[in-house]
Amino acid sequence: MDQSKAPVLDALAAYHREGQTPFTPPGHKQGRGADPRVRAVLGDDVFRSDVLATSGLDDRTSSRGVVEEAEALMADAVGAEHAFFSTCGSSLSVKSAMLSVAGPHEELLVGRDAHKSVVSGLILSGIRPVWVDPQWDAERHLAHPPSAEAFEAAFAAHPDARGALVTTPTPYGTCADLAALAEVCHRRGRPLIVDEAWGAHLPFHPGLPTWAMDAGADVCVTSVHKMGSGLEQSSVFHLQGGLVRPEVLKSREDLLGTTSPSVLVYAALDGWRRQMAEHGKALYDDALALAGQVRDRLARFDGMRVHGREDFCGPGRAADMDPLQIIVDISAWEVTGYRAADWLRRHHRINLHLADHRRISAQLTHADDHGTAGRLLAALTDLAAHAGELRTGQPVRVPPPSRLRLEQAALPRDAFFGPTEQVPWGEADGRIAAEMLTPYPPGIPAALPGERLTSDVLRYLRSGVDAGMVVPDAVDTDVRSVRVVRER
Repeated sequence: MDQSKAPVLDALAAYHREGQTPFTPPGHKQGRGADPRVRAVLGDDVFRSDVLATSGLDDRTSSRGVVEEAEALMADAVGAEHAFFSTCGSSLSVKSAMLSVAGPHEELLVGRDAHKSVVSGLILSGIRPVWVDPQWDAERHLAHPPSAEAFEAAFAAHPDARGALVTTPTPYGTCADLAALAEVCHRRGRPLIVDEAWGAHLPFHPGLPTWAMDAGADVCVTSVHKMGSGLEQSSVFHLQGGLVRPEVLKSREDLLGTTSPSVLVYAALDGWRRQMAEHGKALYDDALALAGQVRDRLARFDGMRVHGREDFCGPGRAADMDPLQIIVDISAWEVTGYRAADWLRRHHRINLHLADHRRISAQLTHADDHGTAGRLLAALTDLAAHAGELRTGQPVRVPPPSRLRLEQAALPRDAFFGPTEQVPWGEADGRIAAEMLTPYPPGIPAALPGERLTSDVLRYLRSGVDAGMVVPDAVDTDVRSVRVVRER
């Protein structure tokens, strides 16, 4: 296909050129009704390009197939058979994929390091999760994606499972052996869903980890706003093979998605695909070189450990990692990542990708240059000079993996929608959680509805909050009390 085309952008330009007058939503009518104070911040062009997809960008019957052509170009650009745009983020896309593979009370193998959006999908659908444990680096207190052998064992114990879902890359940039996982699934005629939210850029450079479609996955979900040039909430889910029908996947997305998709999001997706098809290799040549330079500079800092493949990849760990995720361990300073991230924002206006009990991370993309990298390095140089001031003496009590893993005592759906009560955290040991308790970012629940809480996990969350951890989805975000299933 002609990858120089951009059907959504071309249709939007035609809409402006033709001077169409809408008597439809949006009610701001090309910004004429928007408060001038809002337009002063957002800009006139945001409102001018906020039009309907049908009876706007296209006609009432979508006869020109503008969005469909843009999706076909996306599929062609990345080597998938089908691509579907979503303006509700990968949180919706991954739910659509799950519902295309399994139904209520059917089993689905899921890596336990899944994002909270996957857990939300389990709650909404009634799917019965079979959790597959990630690979745990006990030295660094970090989880990597589950191994193919772990999925093999889970299928052996649950032969009726409808398929498997794995998250890769993780927010830390570490990747599963997707080719081996796909082989495990396909040997049983089961589909593999990949939550590749952090990997929209992977198809466009050979120096990046193998992307899911090239590794044989059946459905792959990408968040273009994370590592690409899409606007927030832009997502694409891709499909290949015959184990999941395209009409089924589309109907599940239609069930969950908005009937008022954002043309702004569609247009940015369309333009990003063209940019990557034409210039992606050169852009990521530069990005990868810049990331290497940043890593080399940071490696000279006392007390900073810049993680690379030598730390994260190998037997019992990840199969690969994305070098654009700059993960820095600062535990030698006895400073939490939470404190460091807050200090950098306050003193240098630097916003980091994620922070945990011992690490900070900076995400580089094709948009970064020596100017942004220089500001990052200057800020981290200053952080190193002030590290001694950031010690709190409040350690986060991270239990070993055997005590982090909770028993799934009830279906997530049953626990979430059943009778509940709020109890003090010190009285929640042994109770069944009725809410997600998710350190964010990266958004992987420490406890989820239906899991039986333990004192170890509760202490981890409480000590984490005291040290600066954020648990935004809890009813009590300070985790001084917890929502649990009411006992009969």
